[in-house]
Amino acid sequence: MRCYVDIHILQTVPPSNLNRDDAGTPKQAVYGGVKRARVSSQAWKRAARVAFAEQVDKAQLATRTKKISELYAKLLAIRCGLDSEASERLATHVLAELGIKAGKKASETAYLLFFGRPQLERLVDLVKQDAERLTAMDDKDLAAAVKGLPVKETLGTGHPIDVALFGRMIADIPALNVDAATQVAHALSTHAVDVEFDYYTAVDDENPKEDTGAGMIGTVEFQSATLYRFSTVGLHQLAANLGGDTGAAAEALRVFLNAFAMSMPSGHQNSFAHRTTPNLVAVALRTDQPVNLVSAFEQPVRPSRDSGVLDRSMQRLAEEMSEASRLWGRTPALVTATYRTPSDESAATALKAAFGPAVPFEELVTTVVTAARDQLPALAR
Repeated sequence: MRCYVDIHILQTVPPSNLNRDDAGTPKQAVYGGVKRARVSSQAWKRAARVAFAEQVDKAQLATRTKKISELYAKLLAIRCGLDSEASERLATHVLAELGIKAGKKASETAYLLFFGRPQLERLVDLVKQDAERLTAMDDKDLAAAVKGLPVKETLGTGHPIDVALFGRMIADIPALNVDAATQVAHALSTHAVDVEFDYYTAVDDENPKEDTGAGMIGTVEFQSATLYRFSTVGLHQLAANLGGDTGAAAEALRVFLNAFAMSMPSGHQNSFAHRTTPNLVAVALRTDQPVNLVSAFEQPVRPSRDSGVLDRSMQRLAEEMSEASRLWGRTPALVTATYRTPSDESAATALKAAFGPAVPFEELVTTVVTAARDQLPALAR
């Protein structure tokens, strides 16, 4: 059995440069024949992961780093009473079982690893009782003594909730790969967008009054947009990644709903103070497949004399949800939404028909997590 939690968000963002390319230009994409503002899935996933980490005990989370050997050596030193030289030597030999390529620095791996801090603690448990004896051996005997320790098995089980959600890919060791339970789409504007330029100057405070020139000048590119954001969580995959722990899966979903909805990429944040909250969050629980509703905006939204882009975007999204159910039979098992009721009567009717009456966001999260808890026991079997 499969179960997906689809998250649809409409969010207006003022002049900003959330996610830029190598030239500093806000990222864009052509969709429906016109240029749209775009925020890459990686950028918003990173923002969501940071927001996620702020809501969970750090000791229970993962870290993404090349410094696994350094972190492991520090734990060995603390828990086993070893000096730094002995702990670093033991860490190097134990982690050699992974067979991961070394980076430019001998103490680092060639690429970032995503692993849980509790998993690192369990790696210490593997050698804690024999640490003193092991560090007294020469390199040849030490390598033989730690050979066969279940290092891969330790890092391949008992995943923290962020690894379970966001997944892990290690090309050198496919056995350590974790299929992500979460997919995040690139955010796109519901309408056509042009890139604009802000010409700015800075004054040198120490210049004499008669010197009216600027201390420096420059430009920064920006755009403003109403964005459609989409993410889906495979509850069945999440439960599997967490070893069938339904309580942890429900908690991971609760935190992710909050983190994804309220996160914001921080590009040029000091220049634009662009942080906003969503204007609409709609969540659908599905037992068939995820359904991205971006096709609602294939024809770009245009403001009318009586309403801006947002209200028309909300109506389009609601109509697309209803149409997907009518045409393709993709009717969600549950739909709930948080939104401001538009003044336009036809838009308000469309929203209520597709999403039901608007509820506070906290109530939305509680409703979705409660429904997920009812599904999880069957998914975890």
